[in-house]
Amino acid sequence: MKRLLGLMILVSSFTMNAQSNDALIEHYQAYYKQMKQQGDIQGIINAMTHLNVLLPSEARKDTLAYIYMDQGMNNQAINTIGYEMKIDDSNIAIQVKALALKALKQPKLAIPFFEQMFNREPNPLVAYELAELNIQLQNATEAEKHINYGLANSTTEMKKAFFESQTPYEVPLKAAFMYLNAINTFSVDKKANIDAAVDILDATLKEAPNFKMIQITKNELLRQKQIMQAQAEQPQN
Repeated sequence: MKRLLGLMILVSSFTMNAQSNDALIEHYQAYYKQMKQQGDIQGIINAMTHLNVLLPSEARKDTLAYIYMDQGMNNQAINTIGYEMKIDDSNIAIQVKALALKALKQPKLAIPFFEQMFNREPNPLVAYELAELNIQLQNATEAEKHINYGLANSTTEMKKAFFESQTPYEVPLKAAFMYLNAINTFSVDKKANIDAAVDILDATLKEAPNFKMIQITKNELLRQKQIMQAQAEQPQN
């Protein structure tokens, strides 16, 4: 009799917990809907976090990580979905890991995810990210591969935004790849390739006259050239 009573209490407890869990899920689903309607990002994050605890979902977790990343909370995004490569990662998860790790200045970790993005859907915008990251890591051959792809496949409608000035601006994506080509050319041999890099920059400026970074970079390269020439002209003791 005691064993039967104990079993009844246990079953009753499971039933109450299930009902309580269902009520909480219903509550946070309604809360999420209301926060979304109000445009309250922190409220949306809170609701999704509770729902993930109560009713775990990979799709919801990926979406939560994307929201974190979109709000510039890249550490939280990575903490939500991790930075390991998984064969069953969704497109959203791959994108979040790539962009968040790049923002966290982890190019070595970011590159495999951008490569996965490119493998799933090749496009010049992802190629630009790969070229830029490989230049940072001084992987000139890999950078050149992605630059060549971008130059060959960029269309006139594709743009790249730059933010180094107080007023952000856009240039044709092809011009942005030409700029990366100049930087990569210079990085291969910083003494011998200055003139070649400057020539590419001049050609890029014709393609995009509003490209402010061109003149800044060109001035810096010419400054370095003058320093090297001055050093070469100094008498040897």
